[in-house]
Amino acid sequence: MSATDSQDGNSTGIRYEPDDPCPPLLLLGVGLQGVMMILASIVVIVAVTARSGGQDDDYLTWAVFAALIISGGLIALQASRVRRLGAGHILFMGPTTNFVAVAVLALEAGGPAMLASLTVAASLFYLMLAFWLPLLRRVITPIVSGTVLMLIAVSVLPIALERVREVAGDADPVTGPIVAVVTLVVTTVLALRAPRNLKPWSPLVALLAGSVAAAALGAYDTQPLIDAAWAGVPTGGFPGLDLTPGPEFWALLPAFVVVTLVGAVKNMGDSVAVQQASRRKPRVTDFRLVQGALNTNGLGILLSGLVGAPPTTAYSSRSVMLITFTSVAARRVGYVMGAVLAALALFPKFAAVLISIPSAVMGAYILVAIGTLFVAGVRTAVSDGLDAQKATIVAISFAVGAGLEQQTIFADLLGGTWSPLLDNGVVMGAATAVLLTLFMEATRPIRQTRLEVDLSVSSLPEIDRFLCDIASRLGWNQASTGRLRSAGEETLISLIHPRGPAPGEGPPRFIVIARPSDNLVELEFLAVFDEENLEDRLAYLSEEAEGGQGIEEGEISLRLLRHYTTSVQHQKYQGLDVVTVQVRGSR
Repeated sequence: MSATDSQDGNSTGIRYEPDDPCPPLLLLGVGLQGVMMILASIVVIVAVTARSGGQDDDYLTWAVFAALIISGGLIALQASRVRRLGAGHILFMGPTTNFVAVAVLALEAGGPAMLASLTVAASLFYLMLAFWLPLLRRVITPIVSGTVLMLIAVSVLPIALERVREVAGDADPVTGPIVAVVTLVVTTVLALRAPRNLKPWSPLVALLAGSVAAAALGAYDTQPLIDAAWAGVPTGGFPGLDLTPGPEFWALLPAFVVVTLVGAVKNMGDSVAVQQASRRKPRVTDFRLVQGALNTNGLGILLSGLVGAPPTTAYSSRSVMLITFTSVAARRVGYVMGAVLAALALFPKFAAVLISIPSAVMGAYILVAIGTLFVAGVRTAVSDGLDAQKATIVAISFAVGAGLEQQTIFADLLGGTWSPLLDNGVVMGAATAVLLTLFMEATRPIRQTRLEVDLSVSSLPEIDRFLCDIASRLGWNQASTGRLRSAGEETLISLIHPRGPAPGEGPPRFIVIARPSDNLVELEFLAVFDEENLEDRLAYLSEEAEGGQGIEEGEISLRLLRHYTTSVQHQKYQGLDVVTVQVRGSR
């Protein structure tokens, strides 16, 4: 299929899907655009973190070099599918604002060695989350994730405002706020009214406008740019890991873990968004690729810790923006971007152009990122519906976290050893959200029940008794009970592999979890399954029905399943499938 045909035949306008061959010159052009879209963010976030943490120029130079090398390598790896690594799509990587606040605390407490040790420890939790992802979905809910993202934005706000007040040399103190306002105005105007072709370049234009304003007011220090070498590898700046963790390490570790785990949940959404944006026709999310993306993100955090740089994770919005802007989703673009970023790391003079950007401009840039992060948190919190109970959880958790972020209550009561933990708004807000969520689950009027059987037709009688008992406890009428029983039966039949288990192996285990309410039962089925996704098969049946084609025998169960249920979701993980169906009933 030609590029023109592809564009005319679909609504998304994608000319090259991830596995499509793409002309080399087009790959190079799109890859360079992608680098320009994230280069400023990588350098600015590292610079703000290092300077706010009181580090010298040697560490800053090293951290920028390491961040560029790691980001380039990870972008290339995300474009690949190497065993359980890689998203198989264009997925930008780099340091993010999520870690700015906790990274600054670590640098202030113990310097780069403390940051490195905490980042390495946090990466292990991230990798464990990627492995146990299917089992933790009920604990790290959108409510918890959204609240923590909002609290991260609150925790970074003072750091950004402190950058705004900084001015170079003998410049007038009022210069910083003026330069920040110029940067914010340009950013806002471009975000609201810039043409589509200009929007991907809005951050660079805003940084340029702020820097020009700073230079005009005499607040631009060009010395870092003059001192930077044209080419080479930094030889100092990182003392190595701290292998003898003290009280400060253990006090800060929970904060790193919370930010890391919530970042992992957000990265799930990043991978999903890129998958959806990269196809001509919408497809159901492949959660095996999501796990590959998470594994790569975890590897990136680990590598960042080993070299003492701020943690590196995914930039989903920029990835989607590039794909939408260019209509190119070929994953080979990731290889080009990785090579270009690695090459730029070897020429410190280029990075010094961004490092020399005035602090006030960087502060304004981070302020915009904070606002975006806060809005992302709100969207995450409401993505699963926000009833009165969930709204109460968000309100209380955010109030606790934001309140503690601005106070030193536990430091005054208990002393300074554990105050970084207990007075950390992100940690305490997250803990409040998790505890309230668990309380809601534990006090359900009708508790969830669980059944474990073989993935086999012989298990139907046991599943049927299980579902009849649930309907009886709910007091559902005969018709509703019949729909519930039929939904369970058709789901089981739809999941059973037509070829059966491999020789010498028994049938896979099949777990049914029921979460009943008065007029709705959510059934969650966990099983080992083949490569085909149930939702894709259901979507195919819808298209087939519109085309008036015949029904094959193997499709009857799927049609019945769609008839009996309110919704069907199928999520595929490495070695595990989760199918969630909802059945409505009445008394």
